[in-house]
Amino acid sequence: MSDEKTTTADAEVTEEKKEVEVPAKFKDLVKQIEELTVLDLSELVTVLEDKFGVSAAAPAAMMAMPQAGAVAGEEVEEKSEFDVELVAPGDAKIAIIKIVREVTGKGLKDAKDIVDASPGIIKEKAPKEEAEALKKQLEDAGATVNLK
Repeated sequence: MSDEKTTTADAEVTEEKKEVEVPAKFKDLVKQIEELTVLDLSELVTVLEDKFGVSAAAPAAMMAMPQAGAVAGEEVEEKSEFDVELVAPGDAKIAIIKIVREVTGKGLKDAKDIVDASPGIIKEKAPKEEAEALKKQLEDAGATVNLK
């Protein structure tokens, strides 16, 4: 690797140029890309994004996002509210309908519609203890439940 130093009025900037070994099958393609102007290269990227339904910006954005707990001394805040999602009612559908009716305060028909439309959120922003208790109650009755 070679280091190039550029001096500006205020600071010295160091750029590292990484030497990459290009496989023989891509040498001609890489050479053609190197000869493109910035505008042509930008147009090529746009065409490739449209053609293959991808975005060149997504990986860069993901790399730029800080990961939870990555900074030393940073406290990760524990989630205190959860959405209770009924994924599947299971075999004991009537028992699940009764629980959903009790939790939501809705009528029998509305509770049945909620269960029939699963997967769906049964309760939003429930405190952690309440959400876990509801999940356990539904799972004990045979349902599949997620906390989000």
